[in-house]
Amino acid sequence: MALTVNHMDRFEASMPRLEAIAYRLLGSASDAEDAVQETFLRWQAADIDRIEVPEAWLTKVLTNLCLNQLTSARARRETYVGQWLPEPLLAGDPMLGPADTAEQRESVSYAVLALMERLSPNERVVYVLREAFDYPHRKIAEILDITEAASQQIFHRAKRHVADGKARAEIDEAAARRIIEEFLAAATSGRTEPLVRLLTEDAISIGDGGGKVPARAKAFEGALAVAKFMRGLFKPGKAKRAIAGGSPEVYATTANGAPAVVAVLDGRVIGIMCLEVTAEGIAAFRNQVNPDKLERATQRWAATDHGEPLFHAF
Repeated sequence: MALTVNHMDRFEASMPRLEAIAYRLLGSASDAEDAVQETFLRWQAADIDRIEVPEAWLTKVLTNLCLNQLTSARARRETYVGQWLPEPLLAGDPMLGPADTAEQRESVSYAVLALMERLSPNERVVYVLREAFDYPHRKIAEILDITEAASQQIFHRAKRHVADGKARAEIDEAAARRIIEEFLAAATSGRTEPLVRLLTEDAISIGDGGGKVPARAKAFEGALAVAKFMRGLFKPGKAKRAIAGGSPEVYATTANGAPAVVAVLDGRVIGIMCLEVTAEGIAAFRNQVNPDKLERATQRWAATDHGEPLFHAF
């Protein structure tokens, strides 16, 4: 059926929330955009005047599309080259969604998005809708066609999986920049000891190159191993410049609300290193260098003022 102006306005008013839900569920901005577009096509084909609560209808359609995507994504990731990490979003990206509460900020943190890969599709849906968007279990149950009690049980189970035993620190932009600057000073010092002091004993470093950019398939584990890797990563070398295609500019910023190092070459984001910070120190580095997962970040970077780089790498 032909959409009226009112029908279009209703959908457009829901788009920011739908995109934020889809991104949290799928961990991919491009997949989230596709899911929202497909939701729009379903909306366009529906008898809209008979839909009593458009927001609920749209959320259910989107959620079911994401559930199908999550199921197929698990099969695809079995053949993914190396480690799979979510697509990071830079500060201010509207797809990050609401950030008014600690729960909302936590639900879109890069660390939690990575941990949510442990969850079943239903666990992920319940966790996101309840934790990030404060949906009552009654409505979540209706979306998933389960009982309210089952929704509550799934939520508690999902929350235990995501907690992972670590209390992540809430950090504002100024603190994030200080952490990045301290880390980079240690990483470029040429010595391992300053880096080790910044890390937790069980620190890890994971990279996602998607088979397109060199990234170690196995994570580095333990403060010493991670410190040695970081020292080597920031050590200048012709081979690194050749792989990168030049000498990237290095910036301190935030991604998904946490401290991040961004490498930019000729206006293109070629890497985002997301830091997971706890009260004990830096617990994880999650390094996204797969170019397919940096396209939106590059668009965002070009549209914002990011100041001067801290230095040129390699």
